Amino acid sequence: MRRIHLFSWAGIPVLVLTAVAGTLLKLPASADATASAATGESQEMRQPRYYSEFELTVLVDGRRVPEYQVRDKTYIEALRGAEYELQIRNPLPERVAVALSVDGLNSIDARHTSAWNASKWVIEPYGTITIGGWQMSSERARRFYFTNENDSYAAKLGQTANVGIISAVFFRERSRYPVPITPPSVSRKPVDRGQPKEDTAREAQRSESAAKGVRPADDDYAATGIGRSVTNEVRWIQMDLESRPAAEISIRYEFYAALLRLGVVPRPYDVDPLRRREQSRGFSPEPRR
Repeated sequence: MRRIHLFSWAGIPVLVLTAVAGTLLKLPASADATASAATGESQEMRQPRYYSEFELTVLVDGRRVPEYQVRDKTYIEALRGAEYELQIRNPLPERVAVALSVDGLNSIDARHTSAWNASKWVIEPYGTITIGGWQMSSERARRFYFTNENDSYAAKLGQTANVGIISAVFFRERSRYPVPITPPSVSRKPVDRGQPKEDTAREAQRSESAAKGVRPADDDYAATGIGRSVTNEVRWIQMDLESRPAAEISIRYEFYAALLRLGVVPRPYDVDPLRRREQSRGFSPEPRR
């Protein structure tokens, strides 16, 4: 048996799973074998099933932060001092539970555990939830914001081994009751890779720092802080989950200078002389006649 908190973030009910004290969360292997025999499923059929439509998105000021796919990883740029939210989508006609960690810390209780043992948010069928901060009690939460490692929540707890990553691991219910409704249409607008107008000053600062060859200090990499307090109330329910995850999504985040060093974003021509030289021409292109 597992108990679940019901959180209401910004007025939207959100379920959260946590273990009852003294209850063993990890089910024995024999339990899965018994279930397989009862349903006639083979071990191959019970391997993890991954759904490409599960989504984890980082929002700043309500806008999706551009993502960069490099070396089989997803990166975003951390905007220093900006509060952010995590939008999570369930594409299935049944509710799911999601273990959500930021900097290796559970977003509910700040513990560092396996995804199976972690307290979890639960999303209703075809639902989308938005998590904006660390849950601190049954009534309060504190906002996520981008900062450096020294100012991070992880540093305050003495757990900086996993900063710079946001992870969501999804689990399905064992007894599923699909909801007979039409899935809502999902708008898939292309992500604007350009800089918004209000980011002009930030872009100028980036170019200036890069031109001077400024490199981030070891204590100046991106991490998540524990910000302002907001109201977020909870209650308990019960839920039983499959022990194997249905999907996992991870997002790495870094400041712009670190993304440059990692080769995630291209270095400006005026900063990288060799790249600029590779574009050199002997003559200007002939005008069209």
